[in-house]
Amino acid sequence: QVQIVESGGGSVQPGGSLRLSCAVSGFTLKYHVVAWFRQAPGKEREGVSAISSIDSSTYYADSVKGRFTISRDNGKNTVFLQMNSLNPEDTAVYYCAIDNVVGSQWYIDQLYDYWGQGIQVTVSS
Repeated sequence: QVQIVESGGGSVQPGGSLRLSCAVSGFTLKYHVVAWFRQAPGKEREGVSAISSIDSSTYYADSVKGRFTISRDNGKNTVFLQMNSLNPEDTAVYYCAIDNVVGSQWYIDQLYDYWGQGIQVTVSS
């Protein structure tokens, strides 16, 4: 049984930073992509960033390039999303997902079968 647990969300002022963690257990496929998505109120879910298991290739949405960094700790089966220079437009529920996805299609949420419960990130003054 695949379990995904997100942590690290919360409230921060504009310009601040947060680090999200995604702990995964029970996923047995050697090749996989772990991705972060987010959904703001009234908006569709969008891909934020992803990292592959094979060569740790990383992928970012244009809106977060240069501000967010995704990384992984294979020993702990955990993926991190370091979010810097946060702005109010980053406010959303953030979801971690994992599946056997081709790296170039990391942003297509329909391709992921396994999702975390989501965690709130609020950026406000």
